[in-house]
Amino acid sequence: MTELKRIIKAGFLNFTRNSSISVAAVLQVVNTLAVISVIILLQAVLYFSLDTIKDKVDVTIYFNVGAPEDKITLLKDSISKLPEVDQVTYTTSADALKIFRERHANDYPTIAALDEIGTNPLGGYLNIKAREISQYESIANFLKSENALSLGSDTIIEKVNYHQNKLVIDRLSTIIGGARKLGFLLTLYLVISSIFITFNTIRLAIFISKEEIGVMRLVGASKMYVRGPFMVEGLIYGIIATFITLVAFFPVTFWLGANMTDFLGIDLYEYYLSNFFQMFVILLFSGIVLGMISSFLAVRKYLNK
Repeated sequence: MTELKRIIKAGFLNFTRNSSISVAAVLQVVNTLAVISVIILLQAVLYFSLDTIKDKVDVTIYFNVGAPEDKITLLKDSISKLPEVDQVTYTTSADALKIFRERHANDYPTIAALDEIGTNPLGGYLNIKAREISQYESIANFLKSENALSLGSDTIIEKVNYHQNKLVIDRLSTIIGGARKLGFLLTLYLVISSIFITFNTIRLAIFISKEEIGVMRLVGASKMYVRGPFMVEGLIYGIIATFITLVAFFPVTFWLGANMTDFLGIDLYEYYLSNFFQMFVILLFSGIVLGMISSFLAVRKYLNK
């Protein structure tokens, strides 16, 4: 415990003694944590955009006029049980007619023709949303399978619009997969480059103390005793940088939330507040690990001489 107290005290002394170098190291860790924060926010925007696109994609099953409700309900229940299906919504023929009238309220000839018929010419339909865009084909295959045919679907279904939407679905699936891969590679590149810059900054700070490290080794100080204060110093870098980054992103996300929500599709300020604890843990862990590991590796060079 005595040695640990000395190591911690020496780490604080190193931090305050080399104030200008310490400030530079802290700012560099702040830069790295800021990059991580920006990546988290960009991923939130990316995944929100992808989810929005996914919500606009669906498969609709149109039923024949006068199709029995019991057969429709049976088919709906069977589709709902498929593991690929996220949601199934049934619109009755009466509701379909109401929606059609509202949509064409200003189209007098169409409404007049509808009134002239006197009966409802529209059938009901099922709107199906899959968990993933790539799973719509499995749902379409189920509708062609013997399981679906045994439910009498061949006699009540007028058409399924999957094949009409297949090209769009396939393209969106490719775009979403590519966007996720690109986002991962970009994240990896930015984090690794930031880590290298931070490591070199902290190594520069330790370079100033290389003679002190040599003297300590000559008088018999253990490697842990020599390395300890610099790791404590790296720990301080990480903690201070975390709080600076978290505070700095309050006005940044507030401005983005006030001015860019319509463009981005998501209120980043609300996202930042609702996920503040998770971001705090991520940044604190990243800052501490970055500072301590960089210090550990930088001191190692002088200990092995």
